[in-house]
Amino acid sequence: MSDELLHKHFPPYVPKKGEAYMSNKQLAHFRTILETIKTEMMSDIERTVHTMQDEATVFADPNDRASQETDIAIELRNRDRERKLIKKIEETIAHIESGEYGYCNGCGIEIGIKRLEARPTASLCIDCKTLDEVRERQIAK
Repeated sequence: MSDELLHKHFPPYVPKKGEAYMSNKQLAHFRTILETIKTEMMSDIERTVHTMQDEATVFADPNDRASQETDIAIELRNRDRERKLIKKIEETIAHIESGEYGYCNGCGIEIGIKRLEARPTASLCIDCKTLDEVRERQIAK
């Protein structure tokens, strides 16, 4: 599951007029979202492990075996992606605890509440992220 889908049941944070950026209430809001995503993903991973152990069947037909192996490979790839996201969530929670959350790692400006609502693990402002993606495309060519 992607982090975009998991935290949509949280109402978006609406800052009060004059409220400081990354106030304690805002930090608590994003921490709750991140911890919820992490908990849900960890339970999905655990459920997958149990399912794979329960469904471990040796098929005589090579086509059935190949199909099962493909399903397992796809599932493991998805779980690896989720494991990486869990690591990123833990790093983001550490940023909340250190008071660095919500500020761009590239230029130091505010990332913005709306961007953080869309991607709570964002560590770059939209401008720095855009530049980063342009560089990636240029290197890939």
